Amino acid sequence: MKKNQGKQTLLDERYMRMAFIWAENSYCKRRKVGALLVKDKMIISDGYNGTPSGFENVCEDENNVTKPYVLHAEANAITKVARSNNSSEGATLYVTSSPCIECAKLIIQAGIKRVVYADAYRLSDGIDLLNRAGIELVAVGVTADAGEETREVAEAACDPAEHGGTGGVDEP
Repeated sequence: MKKNQGKQTLLDERYMRMAFIWAENSYCKRRKVGALLVKDKMIISDGYNGTPSGFENVCEDENNVTKPYVLHAEANAITKVARSNNSSEGATLYVTSSPCIECAKLIIQAGIKRVVYADAYRLSDGIDLLNRAGIELVAVGVTADAGEETREVAEAACDPAEHGGTGGVDEP
């Protein structure tokens, strides 16, 4: 492994652990997801899944189904940076679960060039769309506990011809 690759892997693992810690802020019971937006080694935005500002902090209904207006961690991080003086152009998004198709569209439009995620969700159309757009994808085996790193990093190829498929990655 090249020196710069090793250093980047360490940074990816550290930011991912921070994203897992940030996910703890979520009031959602079924799934807690955290996201950090990093540019030039600075965190420029953060987000976790939850209800819009001003709404009650209850993500699930009485049947334990996620309410339709719950925002995903990626969407919260992207909209938060949009309200700031920062730009997400060229940034890296660290998210604890792979993005859904709707968040993938936001990631593309926000100019984010790299997405690092820990857990692949059951559907892959968000990842497929990011691949099609040429966004670098990195799957990192990291949890919030520093002692649980697997140090296995799998970089997804960005060749759209290799990626077909349907389905979506959505946070319940």
